[in-house]
Amino acid sequence: SAKCGACGPGYATPLDAMKGNLGFCDFASKGPREEIVYLPCIYRNTGIEKPDYLATVDVDPKSPQYCQVIHRLPMPNLKDELHHTGWNACSSCFGDATKRRNCLILPGLISSRIYVVDVGTDMRAPRIRKIVEPVELFWKSNVAHPHTSHCLASGDILISCLGDPAGNGKGSFILLDGETFEVKGNWEKGKKIPPLGYDFWYQPRHNVLLSTEWGTPKVFASGFNPDDVARGHYGHHINVWDWTTHSLVQSIDLGKGSIPLEIRFLHNPDAAEGFVGCALSSVVHRFYKTEKGDWAAEKVIEVPNKKVEGWLLPEMPGLITDILISLDDRFLYFSNWLHGDIRQYDISDTRKPRLVGQVFVGGSLTKGGAVTVVDDKELQEQPEPFVIQGKKVSGGPQMLQLSLDGKRLYVSNSLYSGWDMQFYPDLLKEGSVMLQIDVDIEKGGLKVNQNFLVDFGKEPDGPVLAHEIRYPGGDCSSDIWI
Repeated sequence: SAKCGACGPGYATPLDAMKGNLGFCDFASKGPREEIVYLPCIYRNTGIEKPDYLATVDVDPKSPQYCQVIHRLPMPNLKDELHHTGWNACSSCFGDATKRRNCLILPGLISSRIYVVDVGTDMRAPRIRKIVEPVELFWKSNVAHPHTSHCLASGDILISCLGDPAGNGKGSFILLDGETFEVKGNWEKGKKIPPLGYDFWYQPRHNVLLSTEWGTPKVFASGFNPDDVARGHYGHHINVWDWTTHSLVQSIDLGKGSIPLEIRFLHNPDAAEGFVGCALSSVVHRFYKTEKGDWAAEKVIEVPNKKVEGWLLPEMPGLITDILISLDDRFLYFSNWLHGDIRQYDISDTRKPRLVGQVFVGGSLTKGGAVTVVDDKELQEQPEPFVIQGKKVSGGPQMLQLSLDGKRLYVSNSLYSGWDMQFYPDLLKEGSVMLQIDVDIEKGGLKVNQNFLVDFGKEPDGPVLAHEIRYPGGDCSSDIWI
């Protein structure tokens, strides 16, 4: 093992991360067992005029503060809609002793403001290091609505954007300097830019970056109208970029109205394949490099719609909103935000995923609710309401994070405040939760840990919506190996 300070942030390989091999130098990593997590907490659309904040939560079962929020870092502005987060450095910088994973990047999805948060000085009590104001994105890059951030081996930070300053769709990217956090300009080159943007993943060994498409920011800002799908305001492509030239070279059509969101390569950097979850079509596609050298996709999982009464539409999709792949590339997980279940698939054969675990933790289909299921291709009866430690949970499973060793799956249940307000209005009154699911990593299987509950309905300033989950030492949805 290299001595600390000699090898840079992260881990040498995904399997090293999974096993907790101490050949890494992250200030916060102590092996695979996470002790704290960070979550952005959102007040926009809740009726509470308070700023969003970054919560630090104790998840160490040995701690007297287990399942408690131990620190809150409020932002200095209102209605940012903090959403996804990323690192200033990760395993893509492994081997560079000058790099350190000590800053969390927090883009404001609605405000277009980017906060750089220092988690290195005191990882249990983060502090704001720098604020990149929206005007920087507007004037330097003609972009807005930043979403996903990944660090690069070069030291820069790459952030995908959803639109332009007027709220129109635009699948652009910006680069932040990894030292000064100044906006350096656009990453993409050439005139071809996708009409929509969202998530992305890159893999230099195959000279590729793949990005996905959500919707037009000014359209989805206040809620979901099914008619906007037909009007072309929601995406249906994987966009393929040449990693070297930064140019758009291909678009893979996944079907109109599919809305592809999170995209994940297999963690093995030699692998030329991965998976993308499509929200509205409730389909998981496997994407892969063909013998010709271009890219293609095939449907490998489909969650059937349920025919219902008492809902927005006569059929309810599962609405796949987050997907994860375990670090050993053996299991795929995803959440059905509307149906209310989390699924685990064995992907040893990537073309034929096999369902091995499923658990319901809320959703719109529970017995006694407003929705009646009249035809269901999967379930014999509607699931029971989800109750944990006496609390009936509103909302459905949304953001997922898997422990490095693959044994614990964390889940939060807020998607985006505008859509939470529409589909789960009680969530805004009661606040969201974070749960932990115990994972069988031998045969597969999911089981709710009844001793774990973080109730964001009991926050000091009132109920809040908690979103994406990050560990100080990196995780399986932020770290990229090159």
